[in-house]
Amino acid sequence: MRKQILLLLLLTATLHLSAQELYVFSEPASNVPSKSISIKLKEHFVTSDNIYSRFSQRFMPQVMAGLSKKLMVRAGVSISNMHTPNVRYESFNLYAKYRFWSKDELHKHFRMAVFADVSKTKAPFHYDEITLMGDKSGIEAGIIATQLSHKLAVSGTLSHIQVLDPSRTNKAIYIPERYYQSMNYSFSAGYLLLPREYSDYRQTNLNLYLEILGQQILDGKKSYVDIAPALQLIFNSNLKVNVGYRFQAAGNMQRMANSSIQISLERTFLNVLRKKS
Repeated sequence: MRKQILLLLLLTATLHLSAQELYVFSEPASNVPSKSISIKLKEHFVTSDNIYSRFSQRFMPQVMAGLSKKLMVRAGVSISNMHTPNVRYESFNLYAKYRFWSKDELHKHFRMAVFADVSKTKAPFHYDEITLMGDKSGIEAGIIATQLSHKLAVSGTLSHIQVLDPSRTNKAIYIPERYYQSMNYSFSAGYLLLPREYSDYRQTNLNLYLEILGQQILDGKKSYVDIAPALQLIFNSNLKVNVGYRFQAAGNMQRMANSSIQISLERTFLNVLRKKS
């Protein structure tokens, strides 16, 4: 019993230390705590400047598991009316991240990880923008580097997406032209606003985020750069509430929308995968 309590305190301390790198629109190099499971409910809203000229939403439930301190996996689905008039099941997604480098010090660390993502969707082929969160079927691979220093965490991601769609190999000519390859990048910063000093793991955290997210189409001259501010509340070290707003700062591609709102709720269950002695 004493060992379990000490382990719980250690894990919650880890969550406190890295709270400001739990980004809203991107992933850090850190993982879900080892032997733990997180359940995330994510809701994505876009404004009326889309193909149907109406307010649309995408609901994305996800389950994440920390298989070890270096490896985590995630599975999720999307239910949406982004591409169809009615809300329906849209896609299935699998994600894995492996942390291959970690230099940990008191109140700071530097970590690097590689990741792979695969998605299969029923959505029709719309827009120039390439995303795997329900819009396109494909694979993505990339690398992440994250630096935490006291209350500030910064992170950068670089990845490559290949769209796997039947239209890629047939001889049809599509108007508008279709794109199947992209380079994606992000720069994210998070700052712990509250509490100013920790006295109890049950204290509420308030984190402020600012993220820059971009995409360059590789088989065409299309690109965008988005800016995404967000707020995050963490209750009892294991319940996170995120609210973020993403808008285009520059770009020339046709997209689902040039601005969107994302709200998510995530609950972490610590140490549930550990074998009972």
